[in-house]
Amino acid sequence: MPNFAGTWKMKKSENFDELLKALGVNTMLRKVAVAAASNPHVEIRQDGDKFYIKTSTTVRTTEINFHVGEEYDEETVDGRKCKSLATWMSENKMYCKQTLVDGSGPKTFWTRELNGDELILTFGADDVVCTRIYGRE
Repeated sequence: MPNFAGTWKMKKSENFDELLKALGVNTMLRKVAVAAASNPHVEIRQDGDKFYIKTSTTVRTTEINFHVGEEYDEETVDGRKCKSLATWMSENKMYCKQTLVDGSGPKTFWTRELNGDELILTFGADDVVCTRIYGRE
């Protein structure tokens, strides 16, 4: 069982603005979001397949609790309510499909993968993928 637990600091981010654009976020809000999310702090607690993930930025803090393999309520990167289901893709990587509760929009997902002392987080909206790489603190 991989150990995702710990605190994580972002080292690199690619395509975050492009992801927000694909989600339909306007230019002004994208600028604020990109600046605020440039240095997120992530705390992960794990007990087997049970996860707590807290992501803090200067503008917003999000917290999710979930069990891999069980549907739960979450919000997409742009704040829309969705039903999410995380599953293991491999020994060190989980994939989470998000289904909007109301309305329509791009198909969204996230993945989290451990690669040594790095946590690789991806967010996707249709064909646009944002990759963020974190180092363990």
